[in-house]
Amino acid sequence: MIRDNIFNPKTVAVIGATDREGSVGRGVVENLKTTTERKVYFVNIFEEQVFEEKTYKNINDINDNIDLAVIIVPKTVVSQVVDDCVKKEVGGVLIISSGFAETGKEGEEEQRKISEKLKEAGIPLIGPNCLGILRPPFDFNASFAPGSPKSGEIAFISQSGGLIDAVISDSEEKNYGFSLIISVGNSAGLRIEDYIKIADSDEETKVITLYVEGVTDGRSFMKTIQETKKPVVILKAGKMDQSKKAVMSHTGMLAGEYRIFSSAVKQAKAVEVESLEEMFDVAKALSWQKKAEGGGVGIVTNGGGAGILLADLIYKEGLELPQSIKNPLDIIGDASPEDYEKGCSEMIKQEDVSLMVVIQTPQIVTKPLENANRIKTISEKYKKPVVVIFMGLGGESKEAVRYLEENKIPNYTDPKRALKPILAIINKI
Repeated sequence: MIRDNIFNPKTVAVIGATDREGSVGRGVVENLKTTTERKVYFVNIFEEQVFEEKTYKNINDINDNIDLAVIIVPKTVVSQVVDDCVKKEVGGVLIISSGFAETGKEGEEEQRKISEKLKEAGIPLIGPNCLGILRPPFDFNASFAPGSPKSGEIAFISQSGGLIDAVISDSEEKNYGFSLIISVGNSAGLRIEDYIKIADSDEETKVITLYVEGVTDGRSFMKTIQETKKPVVILKAGKMDQSKKAVMSHTGMLAGEYRIFSSAVKQAKAVEVESLEEMFDVAKALSWQKKAEGGGVGIVTNGGGAGILLADLIYKEGLELPQSIKNPLDIIGDASPEDYEKGCSEMIKQEDVSLMVVIQTPQIVTKPLENANRIKTISEKYKKPVVVIFMGLGGESKEAVRYLEENKIPNYTDPKRALKPILAIINKI
């Protein structure tokens, strides 16, 4: 289902390519120029060169097959450019240009005509009115995002380009990466369901995350999620009646009734979250740790209060902590790496413990990096899901967290923040 001619093309034509400072066209060109793995052609009727490379007046002047045409021209000429792409028989079209269904009936009609042309020609369409697409494992960035995130196992499909920008920027300081990022825009051709299927069939993807404002066909959307083999994490916007008009003017989508949407998400066994931070907290856990075989959570902590806070949150969800041994297991504040190793080993080997949470509060005698190393060794030995809560990232703790997360053990700085990822791993949401 993954369409390599679009998401890992050998040849790309950028129509509207420019090196003009501050322009979208320049942003796309700069992102595409970061790799030499594919041939990128520049089309611009007004400029003879872009970044000292030859340009073409028309895509049909290029003596090569084009896998993907990226269109970044004024709305008034998009239709003509699409005609040129149809004539060229390109593999796919990505329209970044805006001014279509999101602007009202006239723009919607123009969008419909463009969509029909491409559909009739059998050419997939992404957009219009979108940021673009990225596939980091293949060093492919056909977008005007502020750079490229690192490669990873999370697919992010979003109805907001601006949120993609923010997520990419934020991920530079985080330890997770992306397999696929798609700005769906107005979804005049390929729809969000198509992108979910593409991500589900992608070998690089382990978890699918969605930012959704509205969907064209709710039944089809939910059916697609239900049939998806990989975990799906959803952040829904446009929940309130007052914000539904904003959704319509953003992507030309109808927001729909939120209560029905949320109920359907639960039935489809997807995870609904309340923020971007929560989305990627959950996605990180699901992409790095396998699902738990059972619902028993064991807590090991060097700070009794932190353990009790997490226990309260788990009890509030109607769950119990197995008591085959003391749980939470408080190894007290002056716990050494040996104490962590002993306590974690005792907890994780209990048959009724399916997931272990290890909490560290920073004491003067705490050795975060050594503790992290012991936790990693135990995680590998027992092959059960492990989540850590290293509270406070001063001193050596930040380095310890990076070490853990480089070894795919997720860290959260607060028990409340860890709750939803824990529930997702033990299949309780």
